[in-house]
Amino acid sequence: MKKYELRDTAVTLLSRIGDQGGYSHLLLDKTIQTKGFDSRDTALLTEIVYGTLSYKLTLEYFLRQFVNKKLENWARWLLLSAFYQMYVLDRVPDHAVIHESVEIAKQRGHKGIASLVNAVLRNVQRKGFPNLDNIQDPAERISLETSHPKWLVERWISHYGETTAREMCAVNQVEKPISVRVQPMLTTRETAMEELTSQGFTVRASAINPQGIIIEKGNILKSDLFLSNQVTIQDQTSMLAGQMVDAAPGMTVLDACSAPGGKTTHIAETMKNEGKLLAYDLHAKKAKQVSQKAEKLKLTIIEANQADARNLQETHAPETFDRILLDAPCSGLGVLRGKPDIKYHKSEQDVLSLASIQAELMHDVAPLLKVGGKLVYSTCTVDKAENEQVVQTFLAEHPDFEVDPDFQQELPKAVQDAPGLSSNGLQIFPQDFDTDGFFLVRLVRKA
Repeated sequence: MKKYELRDTAVTLLSRIGDQGGYSHLLLDKTIQTKGFDSRDTALLTEIVYGTLSYKLTLEYFLRQFVNKKLENWARWLLLSAFYQMYVLDRVPDHAVIHESVEIAKQRGHKGIASLVNAVLRNVQRKGFPNLDNIQDPAERISLETSHPKWLVERWISHYGETTAREMCAVNQVEKPISVRVQPMLTTRETAMEELTSQGFTVRASAINPQGIIIEKGNILKSDLFLSNQVTIQDQTSMLAGQMVDAAPGMTVLDACSAPGGKTTHIAETMKNEGKLLAYDLHAKKAKQVSQKAEKLKLTIIEANQADARNLQETHAPETFDRILLDAPCSGLGVLRGKPDIKYHKSEQDVLSLASIQAELMHDVAPLLKVGGKLVYSTCTVDKAENEQVVQTFLAEHPDFEVDPDFQQELPKAVQDAPGLSSNGLQIFPQDFDTDGFFLVRLVRKA
């Protein structure tokens, strides 16, 4: 491998993700397999790609201070990735970044662009990066410090105040620990933790879910437990949704928007694989993924099919289900720690359009719930329009529903004092429990 190949590969990936809309995790995984990078190079490549994407707005602001001409896309990403390494990665020496960046510029371009890259990076090394503390507007300063679009920062400030918005933006720049859920029909949490510890992992039990384990050190993808499907990767907040559905063995349950199947399979596990669990997704390919996930986990009560949840009344009679999970399609603004490129491709109008779809979904699946049945509404976002306001509108239009009086007291003790808990549901911010941002509420259908 040429000495600069890793950083050159990072530039290629950044161009494909940032300019062509490629999925970061898919492209990165495929590239790592194709190139055959070792674990150390894989870690650095992943860090450069995700880090550069995560800090993109900040790095572009810096670039404007040092370059006043239009660059080819690859050259722009080369400088942005070099800036990221010099700005954030203390363990990577500047001279290595500069030398390899110039080599890449020579190979990709010509002597002139290589000279420009060299001059810019040495100028940065000499002068340092601009001080963002001098920016007076709080929203703009937070935006540039944490690389979040200004409209989004302003929106979060208006919803939750400057302190919470700042904390949320800051933690979105920090990688969160991976968590897994044990398959209780195949192992126990205690046994799994003992086995992982014996293999050199550092783990701890989740306080949010009794099946959850937090992986503090170790590559879970290479563990025997993961390879044998005894544990499934799932964020703790996502586990909470399946847990709060409160499904019991023998029930008839609907997961209206089920892909990729993490919550579906979790519900089946809480049902001890007894009863009937119907799972739907808008796309047939994604519904098939749910079936495949169920098969891997040896869960036989799940029947996954393609359907638009807004049309399920054509397939099922009123009051068919004891429990319904509506994990609605959303903006994904709660999962920016793992998917940093999302924030650059969303607009305020996207949020409002999704809120409208979420309201339709709630309205259309509600008649399928039995009297006395429970409906959990959840999203992986932190926007009030998609969360609290959807619930408020639904309850105003459906007087036969109410927030389950037992909802708050049946939440895990660890989240009962969460700052985002209100009469309209539970908003978990990513900084609260070092997890994804997430919203959920449980409604009950009254007689």
